[in-house]
Amino acid sequence: MLAPLRRGRGDPTMRVDADGTVWRAGSTPAGAATLALRRDTRGTVHATGWGPGAAWALDGLPVLLGAADDDSAFVPHHPLIAQVRHRIPGLRLGATRRVWDVLVPAVLEQKVTGVEARRSWRELCWRFGARAPGPVELWVPPGPAAVRAIPDWEWHRAGVDRSRRRALLAAAAVAPRLEGAVALAGQAGRDLLCQVPGIGLWTAAEVAQRAWADADAVSVGDYHIPSVVGYALVGRPLDDAGMLEVLAPYAPQRHRAVRYVEASGFRRPRFGPRLGPRDYRAM
Repeated sequence: MLAPLRRGRGDPTMRVDADGTVWRAGSTPAGAATLALRRDTRGTVHATGWGPGAAWALDGLPVLLGAADDDSAFVPHHPLIAQVRHRIPGLRLGATRRVWDVLVPAVLEQKVTGVEARRSWRELCWRFGARAPGPVELWVPPGPAAVRAIPDWEWHRAGVDRSRRRALLAAAAVAPRLEGAVALAGQAGRDLLCQVPGIGLWTAAEVAQRAWADADAVSVGDYHIPSVVGYALVGRPLDDAGMLEVLAPYAPQRHRAVRYVEASGFRRPRFGPRLGPRDYRAM
């Protein structure tokens, strides 16, 4: 349920302990908050919160874990998706109810490798975020004001190029308004995000999937997803247009279909050249 919120094993805002306890830190309208989530043998989730935003975060825990997600109208049209749905009947789409904390890493992931994006995310959180409340060492992502105050050379040290920096600064300037996308939801919410220069269909979809559990937000323009969906569902690689054609029967729950493909553990064949990470510090 929470896997889409974690940006790599070294994510400073989230960690998973050996006993299965999930720790997550972030911002809320009331301030910073840290949650510790643990599921017992009966499937009951126990949660503890710290910080000024703990009450808000705890109140939203059912939504974060997908309690508000309705998949009753979903019909699996492919055998793989039907198998995963049968094997994991409790898989739902969770919503953080906050745009900013998921927008920043989404922008950082634009047109770069995962290694690059995750390093930039760590650097920005460690150096410009705040220590999260609670008993473990986690970090709250830098807020809009902190992002706007980052000097140009610090962006360079964090491996963030000019286009992504401009997108983050533009978003930071209107961050309070962007939080309204959660209430709009759906296509209207994505359209609001796309009004920010540097935020396109891919970034808006990545935010919508996490912030308000948008079941139809397909990550068009992704480097990997069309190929994975293609191999998984029709046995060949696809481009964006081909992916949308294959997913058309699932509308208005196309992202849910992709989520089932991801949860299946399916991996596309690996061959040919791969996109390599760049080190901006050496440039």
